[in-house]
Order: sequence, then structure tokens, then C-alpha cells
Amino acid sequence: MTTTLPVEEKHFQAALTADFYGYENLLPEEERKLLLKARDVVRSEVKPLVNEYWAKGEFPRELVDIFRGLGLAGLPYEGYGDPLPAASNLLVGMVSMECTRTDASSATFFGVHSGLAMYSIYRGGDQRQRDRWLPAMAAMDTIGAFAMTEPLGGSDVAGGMRTTARWDGENWVLNGAKRWIGNATFADLVVVWARDEADDQVKGFVVEKGTPGFSPVKIENKIAFRIVENAEITLTDVRVPEANRLQEINYFRDVAEILRATRSGVAWQALGVMIGAYELALDYAKERRQFGRPIARFQMVQDLLVKSLGNITASWGMLVQLARLQDAGIFRDEHSALAKAFVTSRMREVVAWSREIFGGNGIVLDYDIARFFADAEAIYSFEGTREMNTLIVGKAITGKSAFV
Repeated sequence: MTTTLPVEEKHFQAALTADFYGYENLLPEEERKLLLKARDVVRSEVKPLVNEYWAKGEFPRELVDIFRGLGLAGLPYEGYGDPLPAASNLLVGMVSMECTRTDASSATFFGVHSGLAMYSIYRGGDQRQRDRWLPAMAAMDTIGAFAMTEPLGGSDVAGGMRTTARWDGENWVLNGAKRWIGNATFADLVVVWARDEADDQVKGFVVEKGTPGFSPVKIENKIAFRIVENAEITLTDVRVPEANRLQEINYFRDVAEILRATRSGVAWQALGVMIGAYELALDYAKERRQFGRPIARFQMVQDLLVKSLGNITASWGMLVQLARLQDAGIFRDEHSALAKAFVTSRMREVVAWSREIFGGNGIVLDYDIARFFADAEAIYSFEGTREMNTLIVGKAITGKSAFV
């Protein structure tokens, strides 16, 4: 019996050193062109900025123009600026990987806007709301943020959300606080999640810049994602009209559908960090000489590189199938949870091994690897910790909940 390969042998040439099995070749030609466009723009325009601003802990405003020129913010949302009539989830994931391969902070700025904020409106808004906000967001003329995590609520935010919403007959009145909200210091709109005092259900609200009572303050002294302007937000009698309540969000299970999709995006980011760190370590090993020869000739260095490549290849294969499940419409919470838990754990190993190859040079920004090492810790933690995602998968495979 003859097996037909999905890619012709003559095309099996990975564009990236880390793409050992040629996963990129699974993309149709038109989609791969968009991926290569993202690769070129991010490498040529984003990379020169990141170390300076990462060291200062500031967001370079020119990033907005760079990603606007890339033209991919509306990629997953048919009819709202996407350059393809129906982009696959595999392309969306690989674009996220590509951005993170250069810098996790700037990729997160883009992911918060294009993923968390835009998808909340795309999935949670009615047609009028989608038409009202998404075209400008796809063009990146309007920048979005997503506010769910709270100062006292991370993993337990579903049942323990303290931010409240109360209908006073004319407007919704929001009170509470949010923390770790990326882009919030400069975003034009923020999707805020709050518990309705009347029915105890979580609902979504679009709070526009300048709304009285909405106060974002930048979080300082971070050791990771230093380019991202995370904020702590205070909401004091913030009045929001019914037209700004996401009409298709009525229960937390609706919110969970959004998180299911964005959690898979974080797994793709983790893959990008692995690839970026591995590429840096591989290049360094070929150039760095000790005992009169490149350290790439040392068996222990090769061992670290091969283990890293194995983690990358296994994770990439998992995410390819995850994207296929999304495209087929049979994508479940436990699918994205397993990917997030597994891939971010493998990422932690790869950045540690890669930094080890650099020795003392691995702790300074000059060689880039220190930034990857630090930023990996943020990706490991957000969108559900490894433990929480493990419990989601554990419940799915045993039928028994181990949540407290």
C-alpha cells in the first residue's frame, strides 16, 4: 500500500532551522506567503527595537504602525479586514509563533489586541457591535485590551470574580479592579468582564477610553514582558450603556469559549519562544570557541540542542493537530488546556537549556537569550497555570473533578 505524503519531496525544505519536519509546508501557498511576510516584517522592523525598550520597560509606540502595516490583525475574522476569505487556524497559530520567535512582549501586544480583544467582540458581540468596532480594530486604528484577571482572582476568577455590574435603569455601573491587563494604559477600548449583581452571571462590557471612573495604572518593576504595558485598573462607578454590553455573552460558559481559543494561542506563543531560544543557542554554539574549537562540537552541547529540537518538534506536531480540530469545529476545552500545559512546560526546558549554552553571556541582554528566558515565565503563568490546565484535562479523561 502506497502512502501519499501531504507535501511533495521537492518542497520538503524547512524555512526555519527549527522546523525539522517541515510543518510550514502544510500551509497552502497563499497562506505561507502571509507567514513569510510576517517573518520579514517582524525580523526587519520589530527586532531592532526590542532590547532597548525591554531594558527601559517601555512600550515603543512605533510597534502599532509596524503591526498596522503587517495587515494581519483581522486574519481570523472573516469579513473584518482579513486578507484571506477563510484563513486557517494553522496559519493564525503560525503567525503568532512567528511574532513570538522574535520577541514575546511585542507579540503579546499584538495577541491581546487581535486575539483576546477582537475575538471577544467577534464571538460575544451582535452584528451591530461587530460592525461598530472590528473594522477599525482590524486596521489597528482602534487598539483593544481584555480585562478579566483581578488583584485577588487569577485561576479562580470564574467563580470568584469580584468586579460587579449593576443595571440602574439607564446604564450599567461597573465597580471593582483588574490586574495584569496588557495594552490597558493606551488602549482605545477595553473588554471588561464583570459579574451581574442581578443574576450572578459574568457579562462582558466594552469600556471606551476616557470613560469617567476607569483608571489604568502601569505596573512597574516586572522581570518579564517588560515591553507590554500591563496595568492595574480601578473601576469606580463606571457607567456603560447597554449598547456596549456584549449581547451574546450571558453565562461564564460563553466566556470559556473565548478562553478556549485564546489559550491555544498562548501555546503557539510558547512554541515561538522555544524556536527563538533554540535558534539563538544553535548559532552561538557554532560561533563560540572553547579549548580551540566551536562548542557545537561538544557532545553535551549537542545533547542540549537535540533535546530542545525534540521538544519543539513534538509541540509543533501537537499544535498542528489542535489547529485542525479548531478548523473542523470539534475543538474542546481539554484540547487547548493540554496544549497550553504541555507546550509551556517544554518551553521552560528549552529556554533553560538554551541559556545554559550561553554560559555567563546568557544573563545579559546583548545576546537576546536572557530576554527569552525571562519572558517565558510570563507565558508559563498566564491563560491558566499548568496546574489548572492539568485539572481541566484530568476531569475530561477521568470524568471526575479534582477542583477544590
